[in-house]
Amino acid sequence: MIIETFDASETRALGRRMGMECRPGDVICLTGDLGTGKTVFTQGFAEGLGIEGPVSSPTFTIVQTYEDGRLPLYHFDVYRIGDVSEMDEIGFDEFVFGEGVCLIEWADLIEEILPEHYKTVTIEKDPEKGYDYRRITVTERGEDQ
Repeated sequence: MIIETFDASETRALGRRMGMECRPGDVICLTGDLGTGKTVFTQGFAEGLGIEGPVSSPTFTIVQTYEDGRLPLYHFDVYRIGDVSEMDEIGFDEFVFGEGVCLIEWADLIEEILPEHYKTVTIEKDPEKGYDYRRITVTERGEDQ
């Protein structure tokens, strides 16, 4: 599925819609260059789960946990990990195979430890279509495709 958004509020609204539709155990992988809107999407996703507090990128902590929504949200930013084994140290499997939802920024860096089934949300800019334009591609990987 490909969605075009023309400002941050539309990107956030897509995240909100996906957050409202997610189920326990869902894993959403976010990819895209710096500044494409991954955090804006995540903020909308959190709203869709009913999370009311501020949501920011966990760049220096690797994972932020939000438990005040209808499902727990585990928001990962793995941009700064040096080795995939660091994910074991934070209990990655407990999050991914738990009852919450995992949203992973820069997931392509840990692809070898991702579960069999996950969605990928790729956010891309196209300066020719405007500063706020985003092309968002949502794909699924797993046994029930």
